[in-house]
Amino acid sequence: MKKYMFTLMMATFMSSCLFSQSQRLGYVDTDYILKNIPAYQAAQSQLDKISADWQKEIENIYAQIDKMYKDFTNEKVLLTEEMKKKREDDIIAKEKEAKDLQKKYFGKDGDLFKKRQELVKPIQDEVFNTVKEIAIQGNYSIIFDSAGSINMLYTDPKLDKSDEVLKKLGYKN
Repeated sequence: MKKYMFTLMMATFMSSCLFSQSQRLGYVDTDYILKNIPAYQAAQSQLDKISADWQKEIENIYAQIDKMYKDFTNEKVLLTEEMKKKREDDIIAKEKEAKDLQKKYFGKDGDLFKKRQELVKPIQDEVFNTVKEIAIQGNYSIIFDSAGSINMLYTDPKLDKSDEVLKKLGYKN
C-alpha cells in the first residue's frame, strides 16, 4: 500500500512538474522532530512503562496457568472424573482470562492504542499543523517525510525543514 501511495504521489509530482517549474519542495524527518520534543519522549516513556506493567500482569497470569496445569498433571491420577473436569475448566477459564486481558490491553483498539491516542496524537497533530503552516508560508507545493518508508536516495539539506518545524514549535535543537 505504501509503495502504491508513493508511486501515485511521485506520478502526481512528476506530472505537475511538467506544468510548473516554480514549485517548491521540502522534506522533514518526523522521527528526528519527535525525538527533539521532550513531551513526546515523556509520553513514549509513559507508554513503555504502562506496556511493560501490563505485559508483566499477563505473564503472571500465564505463570498461574502453568502452575495450575502442572498441579493438575501431578494430581490427575488421584482425582475423580468430576474433579478432573472442574480443574480442566478452571485452566481453560484462566487461559481465556489471560487472552481477554491481552486483547483488552494490546488489541487493535485496546487500552494501549487509546492511551497512545491520548498522549501522542496531540503532539503529532501539532507537528503536522506546523509542517502545513511552514508549507503554506514558504509556498511549498510538497513536503515529504523522510522518516517513513519512502526512500529518498538524495536529499539536498537545504530542503530539510525539520529544524524549522522544531523552531516554530518552540524547541531548540
